[in-house]
Amino acid sequence: MKKLSARRRHPLAAVVVLLLALAATGGLYAFVAPTGKAQAEETAQSLAIDEGKKLYAVGCASCHGTGGQGTSDGPPLVGVGAAAVDFQVGTGRMPAATSQSAQAPEKPVVYSQAEIDQLAAYVASLGAGPSIPTEAEYGPEGADIAKGGDLFRTNCAQCHNFTGKGGALTHGKYAPPLDDVDPKHIYEAMQTGPQNMPSFPDTTLSEQNKKDIIAYLDAVNSDDTESPGGLELGGLGPVAEGLFAWVFGLGALIAVAVWVAARTAKAKKS
Repeated sequence: MKKLSARRRHPLAAVVVLLLALAATGGLYAFVAPTGKAQAEETAQSLAIDEGKKLYAVGCASCHGTGGQGTSDGPPLVGVGAAAVDFQVGTGRMPAATSQSAQAPEKPVVYSQAEIDQLAAYVASLGAGPSIPTEAEYGPEGADIAKGGDLFRTNCAQCHNFTGKGGALTHGKYAPPLDDVDPKHIYEAMQTGPQNMPSFPDTTLSEQNKKDIIAYLDAVNSDDTESPGGLELGGLGPVAEGLFAWVFGLGALIAVAVWVAARTAKAKKS
């Protein structure tokens, strides 16, 4: 005990204790503090949100409110997520045209992809929502085209037609064609349910299901795909094919009947 007490009174004891405390504090900070990469990502995300807020104030706040709460001219954006922004702005549907129509049509894109990412980051900061999918989620690797066809005909063909050619809805609305749409935007549309379309979250259609549907649409609308039934008639399904049969098939039968009747009448006269 006397030796320990003597060491405590040593002139360097305080320095040693201070060094040990600093070493312990530094080690603890290094253990719990974010790494340089994570810190850089956080800084970049913060800058993206700040820039997105500026873009939002100029191009979006007049309809959607200064804080995304919505107005009489636009729905609220709190909780829609980054995927909804990437789809709506990335397809030119937003900003909307001045004249109000039944739904926002696809138009030339106003913002660059970097600006779209900034807008998406700001809107995502207002409330949790679907994030922008990665290529691994919507890419063709590991997709089942046949399963995608079954899923598409069950969930989507009622509006978009059997091969995604689009179709008319009520009150001037329509389901757009899907034959020339970026796979990422198709995935985002299923995830977020834009305008008249219902949403298909992962609890309804899993990530793999969405991948399968996208692969099916790419297969049936590829320039290398031949129609096994011959002339595809625009791929519009049984309505177009039935109309073709009625107009041309029945017309041919009527023409044959008229020809037979004319020949019969001529034979009786002679």
